[in-house]
Amino acid sequence: MQYKDYYKTLGIERDASQDEIKKAYRRLARKYHPDVSKESDAEERFKELGEAHEVLKDPEKRAAYDQLGNQWQTGEQFRPPPDWNAGYEFSGGFSGADAAAYSDFFESLFGAAGRTRASGADAGFHAQGRDSHAKILIDLEDAYQGATRTLSLRHPQLDSSGHVTFHERQLNVNIPKGIYAGQHIRLKGQGEAGMGDGRTGDLYLEIEFNPHSIYRVEGKDVYLELPVTPWEAALGEQIAVPTPAGRVMMKIPPGSTQGKQMRLKGKGIPAKVPGDFYVVLQIAVPPAETDEARKAYETLKQVARFNPRQHLEKQS
Repeated sequence: MQYKDYYKTLGIERDASQDEIKKAYRRLARKYHPDVSKESDAEERFKELGEAHEVLKDPEKRAAYDQLGNQWQTGEQFRPPPDWNAGYEFSGGFSGADAAAYSDFFESLFGAAGRTRASGADAGFHAQGRDSHAKILIDLEDAYQGATRTLSLRHPQLDSSGHVTFHERQLNVNIPKGIYAGQHIRLKGQGEAGMGDGRTGDLYLEIEFNPHSIYRVEGKDVYLELPVTPWEAALGEQIAVPTPAGRVMMKIPPGSTQGKQMRLKGKGIPAKVPGDFYVVLQIAVPPAETDEARKAYETLKQVARFNPRQHLEKQS
């Protein structure tokens, strides 16, 4: 997938005001409208202009797009960085129909957001405030124990000159024990203010986990790659294994091999239906850096007479 520079598409600077964006789009849309343009690529250019305008005319989409920074050039291969939009607060989400109408690049940034929940506003002077949405990152340990965290959220808005600025607010949020990635925390009355007697919308926080130094999370299951010595794998051993809930003793069965998975049932994220904790064995080979170690390896070579490539020799 290639990166698209929407500012370059519209021929404007990155600090352009909303009025400049509107004028540039109108001028180019008239030039490349398929019904009037004689350009061979008019239809494609018109579609590209529409996509760029869809993003840059909206302060929230524009802020999300600008978050990616200037490290990519038009046409370069692009993948959104993990959790690139964490900590940004958006009102009502984006249109999934819009995402389907434009490029894969647009879909990769805004398609998933089109599936967030949004509340409608009643017509008239009394309108319910729109719900807001934000992705937040928590530690895996928070899901095991529950926690209270102070979170900072940034909400894009237009200033008096039509440029995107940010309003930042801090919230104390209770992280419930057992929550897992993809779930939402609802903060009632923390969305956009309503009009007249309309109630304030809600704020939905989508949960993701910070990368962990030793654990990997898949749904509600947690994985640990556990280094073991060759003799622990061959002979079996009782080993203390770290988990986010504390250390547990686990029996490594004799004859264990590289990559063997061992399950601790119900020791994953403690949700209503808890996940499991998986230990994946990684056999660590000690170096032969001393005479004694080399002699020990020579003895093992003679005694074990082990050939791990025997199955390959049968193929020749």
